[in-house]
Amino acid sequence: MMRRLWLAGWLVVTGAGLSNGFAQEIPSRQMDDLNWMEFRELVPAKVKTVLLTTGTLEPHGVVNNGADNLAPVKIAEAIAPEVNALIAPHIPYGVTGSLAAYPGATNIPAEAYAPYVRAVLAGLVRNGFRNIIIINGHGGPQTQILNKLAEDVGLESKVNTLVVNWWSACSDAAVEVFGNTGGHAGENETAFIQAINPKLVVKDRYSAVTTTPAPAPGTWSATPFPSPIILYKAGEGAPRDFDQKKADIYFHKVNACVAGLVKDTLRKWSAAGFN
Repeated sequence: MMRRLWLAGWLVVTGAGLSNGFAQEIPSRQMDDLNWMEFRELVPAKVKTVLLTTGTLEPHGVVNNGADNLAPVKIAEAIAPEVNALIAPHIPYGVTGSLAAYPGATNIPAEAYAPYVRAVLAGLVRNGFRNIIIINGHGGPQTQILNKLAEDVGLESKVNTLVVNWWSACSDAAVEVFGNTGGHAGENETAFIQAINPKLVVKDRYSAVTTTPAPAPGTWSATPFPSPIILYKAGEGAPRDFDQKKADIYFHKVNACVAGLVKDTLRKWSAAGFN
């Protein structure tokens, strides 16, 4: 209750980047927090956009196995007021693939994952959302599955869909802050988690043995993959410095990048008559 009152008060004071005059009427950005009467009043009359976050459980070097879940959730929380969106409950299990054998990891087969996510998307459509933004935290085959699902649901249901793989869409932010694009559990992703919660980064566990450059397409593959830190480019992007200031800067740059992409897409959809 106190959380809801605090959020409502904050929205009234700041306007939260909204220009539609509805800021003070939104009791929470979290779908989980709304009752059915509040939801009915909000969607789609006052809110047409929903943020659906997805991830998985897999090893991430010296940070938590749930990094792919934590990152998109925090991005959604940061940008929801700015893009006037509600946040759907998170989908925590995904298609992990070659890292699934590591302790604590899970893997949902594509043939089970795809129809489940499709059903979630169909539920969001049925509840009146016009714009469905998937903020994805996990790469590999999961990205292709999400792209196809979003396209199919968008065309079939005549809604607008966008899939954002935050680490890739905002690779320029990593180059600006670290001088490289990083990697899976590399300097960039480790820093993002460090900015959220430094206690999730176990610095003294880092070893160069736990890093492997991503193989060039068609060269080799291994299951389990030899190490949980996979560098996009050999010789750069390993998490060594753990600089808190850089981590915080990167976190804010990524949030601004994703918010900018979503706002630009929403604006162009509107200009094209799709809203």
